Amino acid sequence: MTDVASPFRRRSFLVGAVTTTAALTAPRAFAQVPTAGESVRTRTTAGVIAGRREGQVAVFRGVPYARPPVGELRFAGPRPPVAWSGVRDATAYASAFYQLDGSGSEDALYANVWTPGTGGARPVVVYIHGGGWQAGAGSLANYNGAQLAARTDMVVVTFNYRLGGFGWGLHEELADPGSGSCANWGLQDQVALVKWVQDNAAAFGGDPGNITLVGTSAGGASTYQLAFLPQLRGVVQRIVPISAAHAWSPAISLTPSDARTVYEALAAQFGTDVRGLRSVPGPQLQAAWQKVFSGAPAGRIVDSGREYRGPVPDGTWLPAFDYQRSVPRVPVLSVHARTEGSFFTYPGGSPQTPPAPADEAELRTAVRDVLLKGATTVTDAQVRECVSAYRTALTAESLPVDPVSVWTEVWGDGLFRYQVVRLAERHARQSGTRQYVMEFAHPVNAPSYGTPHEATSKFLFGSYSLPENQQIFGNGPLEAAVSRTFMDLVASFARTGTPAAANAPSWPGFSPDRPSTMILGGPDVTEVATTPKLRQLTYWDTAGWVPRP
Repeated sequence: MTDVASPFRRRSFLVGAVTTTAALTAPRAFAQVPTAGESVRTRTTAGVIAGRREGQVAVFRGVPYARPPVGELRFAGPRPPVAWSGVRDATAYASAFYQLDGSGSEDALYANVWTPGTGGARPVVVYIHGGGWQAGAGSLANYNGAQLAARTDMVVVTFNYRLGGFGWGLHEELADPGSGSCANWGLQDQVALVKWVQDNAAAFGGDPGNITLVGTSAGGASTYQLAFLPQLRGVVQRIVPISAAHAWSPAISLTPSDARTVYEALAAQFGTDVRGLRSVPGPQLQAAWQKVFSGAPAGRIVDSGREYRGPVPDGTWLPAFDYQRSVPRVPVLSVHARTEGSFFTYPGGSPQTPPAPADEAELRTAVRDVLLKGATTVTDAQVRECVSAYRTALTAESLPVDPVSVWTEVWGDGLFRYQVVRLAERHARQSGTRQYVMEFAHPVNAPSYGTPHEATSKFLFGSYSLPENQQIFGNGPLEAAVSRTFMDLVASFARTGTPAAANAPSWPGFSPDRPSTMILGGPDVTEVATTPKLRQLTYWDTAGWVPRP
């Protein structure tokens, strides 16, 4: 669901000298106007840190927002970082959390901050990375916040949170002795980060009363979930869920019962009880968790968590899935990609891209495999019905109906676009808080196609121009215009609650019965229209596969 991070070496030594008493005082910025490359200091709630001026922004990397979740703190709620004396170096990224390739570290709860200056009170954007709750990091080059912070005069924050079985599961024997919580430690990390941002925003020239959450894929779903939490009421002012992977079982979340089964099986494998999993070496536990979910879902010890293992309903951090809840109490700017599924179906997109279907028989097999991501059994009749419904809908809109195109649309809609669009429609019907809907439609270069899942981050952060991205996303004047407009729309929403940009038309609040979706991308850059490709979503309304919001 996003790029897989390679580990980054973290430097966390102390230089200079300040007293412990000074380090524990309220956050504040040091009065200075540094030049490029010059050290920049500011005081956080845990102590003084030294970042660096890079171009138009000051950057602070690898800043601890919680104590390392190791030893007895594995499967515990995040604790505040230990205060330090002296000046902590904040010029190097911390390690990513454990990744699918075995890289990374359990000591990874760190934030990165880009700011035009440490004085002032700017809007703060917190970006939550995606990665299927099992990969990714805030330190990836795609999420470098320098361009976004400089262009929009905002404070931009990225961070890491716990992944895989360390972050997303449930078992009562792992209950935190302090809070009693026994699930969704990654979501708890995200809450701790947002509170840390509120407490420290002023130290980075940010306004603690104006925090907007932005996230993609798993991170997009997280913005939605965090908006409901009473712990963050009044802290989170707005959310921008992008290509949100809204959780549901069995496709994207373990049931509580299945989560218990997995942890008990792992404990038996290591010759201990569930509590004893805190003592198993991290890399071994990471590898064992991944092995449980390797191979086809039909061969696993549990039926749920078939595609991803996101947050588990636990009655506290996730009382219910998004489709079972009311609308968020904050303004929403909901974004989806036009062709979500092409991330998974073009060669070189997702690391797990399967072979593309070349004929009708292979198409039926490929569609069955998609449907098996969210069901334990799929009949021939269900496969035929799905293919037929999509062919009819695509033909009606003069869209391609070849096997790869049909497969791509089924995959992207079933796991992403269906719930995103239907939740937006429900929000509009319930007349909740202000809501805006965007379809990101900027096409990628051949042999890639469409507008894939996670194409958005390359334009929000301006990272489309990185050498490793140019072949897919381009690097010309049009890409620059799309990126600037995307940044401006999100920044305007974060600043005022109303998205606007110099070269974009007036954007009305979303209403399904009139043109109100902002289409961003392509030669016209922006237009307001009715949400495209609605016909094909009607298949899922009655298919009994993905839940209807």
